[in-house]
Amino acid sequence: MYEKNIQRQDMTKFFHSRGKLLLTGEYAVLDGALSLAFPTRLGQSLCISETNQGFSWKSFDFNKKVWFEHHELTFDDFKQNTTFSTTAETLLNILNTAVELNPTFATQLSHCQIETHLEFEREWGLGTSSTLINNIAQWAGVNPFELLFKSFGGSGYDIACAMHKTPILYKLTENRPSAYPLQFLLPQTDQLFFVYLNKKQNSKEGIALYKSIKRSKKNLASRITEITENIIRTTSLSDFCQLIDNHEQIIADFLKIPTVKETLFRDFSGSIKSLGAWGGDFVLAVGERNYVFDYFHKKGFSTVVPFQEMVYIEP
Repeated sequence: MYEKNIQRQDMTKFFHSRGKLLLTGEYAVLDGALSLAFPTRLGQSLCISETNQGFSWKSFDFNKKVWFEHHELTFDDFKQNTTFSTTAETLLNILNTAVELNPTFATQLSHCQIETHLEFEREWGLGTSSTLINNIAQWAGVNPFELLFKSFGGSGYDIACAMHKTPILYKLTENRPSAYPLQFLLPQTDQLFFVYLNKKQNSKEGIALYKSIKRSKKNLASRITEITENIIRTTSLSDFCQLIDNHEQIIADFLKIPTVKETLFRDFSGSIKSLGAWGGDFVLAVGERNYVFDYFHKKGFSTVVPFQEMVYIEP
């Protein structure tokens, strides 16, 4: 179920993947909790052109400015470079892993000009890495989950979002990923908003914190699974709010850290749900539109995106 894969007459290849938002199951998804996630309207594209000018890579951000670039005579020269930035090291690791999974992919890397184009702000945490990995997997003809697990790590829900056009249920069973597309909408989406917390959260750090907790996670996964199952059945906004409030408290109790509402938004009259690793990126806020925009703008959080404008659902 791969995304756009276009072979043009000028031997240019084009791939596109969607971003991600995790509504339920943060942390617990790693231990088998059934989780609910959404692909976003915005994503990232990858364009590859054959060239005799050597190996080059340019990454463009949301504002069409180059935020990373690298030029070498060949891909082998790129591999042997000893002055890598962290971004270059990450990229090389992904490409080398793709070659390990499909050795014939190495021939495609010999002389090519590559561009990536982000459709969202890098700081938003919507999947700069996962969309890149899914695009490279399509290009290399390898399993995107394998490429993620062997190169970058994580639960894989973000890869599933990159590949789908609807909300998904996602589950890891003995490190085997399963994604189930859903045809449903949350209740009263006109009262659901994504609010950016003005800082990017490092998902690897969040995962490391969770894994450092040695208590049994079986009961946590079971409770989160039950909440996820109830959310996809509910048609009531008040019931939905109760469920996400319960989810927040369960995770807070397990991590032994306060919820984002307790920390930053005690006087907000609606529900607030963390999305993904706690501490940054986006949260989901529930409330009447004018109140939500006014409240968060006064608090200094100016990026408030309505649900319908953020989440991709195939027409």
